[in-house]
Amino acid sequence: MASDLLPVVTLFVAVFGLLIGSFLNVVIWRVPRGESIVSPPSACPRCGHRISARDNIPVISWLLLRRRCRGCHQPISSRYPLVELGTAALFVVVTLHFGVSATTPAYLYLAAIAVALALIDLDVHRLPNTIVLPAYGVGAVLLAAASWASGDWSALLRAAIGAAVLFGLYMLMMVGSALLRGGTGMGFGDVKLAGVLGLYLGWLGWGPLVVGAFGAFLLGGIFSIALLATGVANRKTGVPFGPWMLLGAATGIGIGAPLWTAYLGLLV
Repeated sequence: MASDLLPVVTLFVAVFGLLIGSFLNVVIWRVPRGESIVSPPSACPRCGHRISARDNIPVISWLLLRRRCRGCHQPISSRYPLVELGTAALFVVVTLHFGVSATTPAYLYLAAIAVALALIDLDVHRLPNTIVLPAYGVGAVLLAAASWASGDWSALLRAAIGAAVLFGLYMLMMVGSALLRGGTGMGFGDVKLAGVLGLYLGWLGWGPLVVGAFGAFLLGGIFSIALLATGVANRKTGVPFGPWMLLGAATGIGIGAPLWTAYLGLLV
């Protein structure tokens, strides 16, 4: 029955993802500035022209307005529709991966905050508490609901262990980085995000937890080496690590279990 509903649910999730992506554009712009995400209504950041409902339809309004503000006619960044489309795509991928199940809402929530956190970290090199800290409570409730639906309460215990382990690991690395590099390097925002990701990865299993944690350093390391090799950055250049933590977690969620099984198979 669930598989029969999947095409309809996937279409609904795609549309829902576009709407959430539109809201995330507000979050990404306002949260780093300490502004309310509720009021005032959305407006052009250049001229202050209030955006009407007809001009706030995800992607479609951007195309109908020919990528320009109705008030000042200045270009509207293509980042807005890309965030909307990217969020919709992520929601579809999550739904196809987990199917129609009680687990899906938990990971849709993770996908949504991942989009916001990655872009905010790229913009201002911060992972705001207003997004990260509530994710502990929301994630715990959603994963508890998934454990209740599946009857697998051990997954919830594993999630708690995963959160504690990754939080502790990143805390140690932050302290070590501060001692060795004079206070530069990993920040406490990364530590707090690590706990959230450990919660979600641990719920899925030890394999996703290990692969997700390792994947962040592997992917981030490769990117940093590429920047150094091309001269785009030097050893003192600050590179936000949050996006790589999130990408590593996505790897752990998507293919962590089979990768871990294959790795263990090589050892036996």
